[in-house]
Amino acid sequence: MAEGKISVGAEPYDFEFDPRRTALLVIDMQRDFLEPGGFGEQLGNDVSRLRQVIPPLQRLLANMREDGYLVIHTREGHRADLSDCPPAKIARGRLSCGIGDVGPMGRVLVRGSYGHDIVDELKPLSDEAVLDKPGKGAFFATDLDLMLRNHGIESLVVTGVTTEVCVNTTVREANDRGYECLVLDDCVGSYFPEFQEYALRMIKAQGGIFGWVTGSTDLLGAMAAAGASVGGRI
Repeated sequence: MAEGKISVGAEPYDFEFDPRRTALLVIDMQRDFLEPGGFGEQLGNDVSRLRQVIPPLQRLLANMREDGYLVIHTREGHRADLSDCPPAKIARGRLSCGIGDVGPMGRVLVRGSYGHDIVDELKPLSDEAVLDKPGKGAFFATDLDLMLRNHGIESLVVTGVTTEVCVNTTVREANDRGYECLVLDDCVGSYFPEFQEYALRMIKAQGGIFGWVTGSTDLLGAMAAAGASVGGRI
């Protein structure tokens, strides 16, 4: 293992990363997806499945903040005039209360609405970037790649919801851009247990075709054993 790197047990094999070149990505932990009355529940989903992600992600976030890692939060949503939302996305599902409509938490997936914001348990700090994205992937129509390269980032610890949609899309986008992704299986969530299982299997299949998978306890243990904080970022 190269000097200064941390190794954590993962699938399909150990993941090595340089703390100075690693960022934590927290994807779409928004009220509309995680809280009763939000868009996710209106679609007929059990939001408690997604809320199980909150406690381990809180612990991870606290530790990575303390160690000085770059933290970036994302939110899926659109401009008030929906000019950045394709008509096909609005129409899909033939929903009675869909994107742009007024729901219990304000306009669904519209920036500035109560439901669009991140849950209180995972509120970003004032100096943490919050990236608003119009699509599923965090790289599409955003400056995420520029932000990461400006910070010298090479590896991403990926968390958030949902595993099969925004998490998986972002990991694939990151892989195509040369980033190494470690997905934490207890810090990502799906409304559907079978989707959770297979989405994670897709990431780590064929020798880690898109990335690595481990648990937050394993990552935190490896970080503690290494005793390394980010210190001066490259």
